Amino acid sequence: MNDMTIGSPIKIITKFTIPILLGNLLQLAYNVIDMRLVGSFLGDRSLAAVGATAVMYTLFVGFFMGVANGFAVTTARYFGSKNMEKVHIAFVSSIVMGVVLSAGVSLLCLIFLPPIMQFLNVPENIFSESASYIRIIIAGLVVTMIYNVLLASARAIGDSITPLLTLFVSVGLNIFGDILFLGVLHTGVWGAAAATIASQAITAAVCCVYILNKYRFYRFRPADIRRMEQPMMVTMVKTGLSMAFMNSLISIGSFILQTAINDLGNSYIVAQSAARRITEILMSIFVAVGQTMATYCSQNLGADRWDRIHQGMKVGYWITCLWCIIVLVIVYTLAPTLIVLITSSSDAVMIHAADQYLRIDSILYVLVAIIFVQRHSMQGVGDTVTPLVSSGIEMIGKIILAYTLVPALGYFGVILVEPIVWIFMIIPLIWKVRKWEK
Repeated sequence: MNDMTIGSPIKIITKFTIPILLGNLLQLAYNVIDMRLVGSFLGDRSLAAVGATAVMYTLFVGFFMGVANGFAVTTARYFGSKNMEKVHIAFVSSIVMGVVLSAGVSLLCLIFLPPIMQFLNVPENIFSESASYIRIIIAGLVVTMIYNVLLASARAIGDSITPLLTLFVSVGLNIFGDILFLGVLHTGVWGAAAATIASQAITAAVCCVYILNKYRFYRFRPADIRRMEQPMMVTMVKTGLSMAFMNSLISIGSFILQTAINDLGNSYIVAQSAARRITEILMSIFVAVGQTMATYCSQNLGADRWDRIHQGMKVGYWITCLWCIIVLVIVYTLAPTLIVLITSSSDAVMIHAADQYLRIDSILYVLVAIIFVQRHSMQGVGDTVTPLVSSGIEMIGKIILAYTLVPALGYFGVILVEPIVWIFMIIPLIWKVRKWEK
């Protein structure tokens, strides 16, 4: 456990962020390895099949990770106020509501999967492969939800080490599963999805046993479900859905953008998949600091320490903006090498497109750094509206530009979409922070 309401903000934030960052990098490294294994074992066509629905996977994972983190904000607030009974009830509520929500979403998505894929403009020659991959991911959403609730609940009480160790186990199992299914059993792309869900299920079971043994206040029995409190559940649902929709609005915009990319052909589908994988790695520190700020601000809100909240946000700005400088050096020296490394492809059109994407977009990463710090800090103190407004601007901007800029400029239009959107989505966040300062 880690009480973030006392001590030096920079030391606390740095100490908490590093394990989260390592965990995120580990997960992203697996995503890269997964892409490499699919490309190596199955070829460019199967790689495109996975890439064509990758935005759906990102949408589902982002939504349920947002729900889990939103639930954990309430847990962190009670932990900050030292109310351990409420912490226990919040944990039970997280598990129960998470299972019910994920089961419902999974069922609906499985029913409407064909029209969703048609809306995505998944090419006919890879439609069947794409469907076999994403269908298993959707069927395992309950497992994904439980997995994320357990990790978020550990972070809520200041434990960022347990999620890191959990991810080590999960990634190891995932890589083993990929090699088994793809390389030994020759299952096709659905084996990669099966390996992901199986590894999460095994890891979630191990993590659950570990957390319940380590933190007695998280232990529960079925009878504890009757102790769930409606006002607390309403608060958790508001925060959970706010963070989930924040992630989802971003992903929905990317979802629409992907429909335009899928019309450009397999080379550009793979280029976008590769560029996004590298972008996710480069932005991982923004995500880690953002997750830290949500927990840090929530605990300090519970302790009524607004002075520490402002101090913490300044620390977040310095860490993320310093990283932006390092990113530029990496991109302008290593981008083509990284692209080839993760795709195992020699397609010159694909490599050039992905390289161009990274070089142009990385120039404005400083905006993304500020967005992540401010958006998650607001979620941590209970502002569920402003981050949604910002994310809504991102979604609308991506949709408009996907249907205007991309048809006019092709893949270069895809490259310009996000930098343009970042400029507009930061405006409501800065306005709200300035209001706080006044």
